[in-house]
Amino acid sequence: MRQDILSVQSLYKQFGAVRANDDVTIHVERGSIHAILGENGAGKSTLVSMLYGLLEPDAGKIVFDGVEVSIESPRKAMSLGIGMVHQHFMLVEPLTVTENVVLGLPGSWRLNLKQHAARLAALSEEFGFDVDPEATIAGMPIGMQQRVEILKCLYRDADLLILDEPTSVLTPVETASFFEVLRKLRASGKTIILITHKLEEVMALSDRVTVMRLGKVTDEVVTQDTTARHLARLMVGRDVVFKIDESARTAIVAGKPPLLTFRNVRARNDRGYDGLSDMSFEVAPGEILGFAGVDGNGQAELAEVLAGLRPYTAGEIKLDNKDLSDYSVSDRIHTLKIGFVPEDRHRTGLVLDYSVADNMVLRNFYKKPVKGPMGILNRRYISEFAEEHVVKYQVKADGIHQAVRRLSGGNQQKVILAREIEAGPHLLVVSQPCKGLDVGAIEFVQNTLIAERNKGVAIIYISTELEHILAICDRVAVLYKGTISGYVVPGETSNEEIGKLMAGFREADSNAA
Repeated sequence: MRQDILSVQSLYKQFGAVRANDDVTIHVERGSIHAILGENGAGKSTLVSMLYGLLEPDAGKIVFDGVEVSIESPRKAMSLGIGMVHQHFMLVEPLTVTENVVLGLPGSWRLNLKQHAARLAALSEEFGFDVDPEATIAGMPIGMQQRVEILKCLYRDADLLILDEPTSVLTPVETASFFEVLRKLRASGKTIILITHKLEEVMALSDRVTVMRLGKVTDEVVTQDTTARHLARLMVGRDVVFKIDESARTAIVAGKPPLLTFRNVRARNDRGYDGLSDMSFEVAPGEILGFAGVDGNGQAELAEVLAGLRPYTAGEIKLDNKDLSDYSVSDRIHTLKIGFVPEDRHRTGLVLDYSVADNMVLRNFYKKPVKGPMGILNRRYISEFAEEHVVKYQVKADGIHQAVRRLSGGNQQKVILAREIEAGPHLLVVSQPCKGLDVGAIEFVQNTLIAERNKGVAIIYISTELEHILAICDRVAVLYKGTISGYVVPGETSNEEIGKLMAGFREADSNAA
């Protein structure tokens, strides 16, 4: 007989005119993995924020373990037995595992760290975590840090764990290991709410799935009775194409010289160390070259060097036989025709308080026809351009004069794509283009990039989302500590082998093994 550990009944939450949660009702069975799916803006984050005490509902009730509860803070949530692992870990790097776990625990100001460490070691062994309680967080692999976050919840006797996009920073090997951790937790009687946009994870892990759209629950299904395609249809209201049609790919690359050449390039990161270390590669017109790897292995430095936002300290970069070091940022944009879709949409991709229309012409404010007589902006042209491309790029907005900060992440990304692609780039650098996007927005972004590739544009596609890279790239360079550990061709290399390259095992090492 089914027994629910959590029952959310007719929950409402409103922010101004926006109803983020509208009559949300969800039942989570004890000892299960329950996934919550939905597009950006569907209300998932608002819901789990109320379950963990970060927000308070306007109406409705939450029943936990058979008792109606009021969760006014994370401390109250933890006292009830609800833990949450955030997408960005909440760990203090200079401290040990034990110190991080006991940080904030109620009790005496004198802590017996050895006693806590012994209990942690037993808990780690019980669930097969292999975590050393005495290890310092700094330098610890990301997958192990995630286990520490889960241990923090278990140490506080959490029966229900909320996991927010838990695999976004993991390699394929770490992801497979993490799946085993979750299955062990479920087998021990723990309940897990999984927030993710990765449908393959939902299908592989969950027992039930709740789908949300526009703040409402559209359906709850048993995972084994559904398909990824059906879930996507519930999320976005239509069929979504998950794989790019291979017949749409052209043979533009064959026999053509490279457009972009990197030779032994070095560049410092923000901490003064080598962010790029002796990196060399080429990309041809009409080719999408992907760069895969765990975040922090040179992705940001590569994108910023190409865009002119970061200097390189050694090596040579040529675009169409022109030395990049001779060109300013403006010249790279207008003369060399480099388009750039940055990783951080908010900090470097958009002016959030500007309108949709102004952001679409941001790179050409001082050029005709955006600039009119006497240096005054040609508002008529800007409006006509924006109206046309809001439709072409399927940007959902309350008009072209809406502030871009009020758009969803997917629609913000479409504004940037419209601006960069309509400028007619020869080289398009896209960094994490699908990060945090729902399946509908991902489909649009990928198909847009494929269309540009088929026109002959050379594309550098940088992402930590391996499945996105393998879906559309012609070749994939795997990054490790600022250099390329190997190349793979999508469909010809297993995720396990790619994971080894991400962990620093070079192609020669793999062949020797």
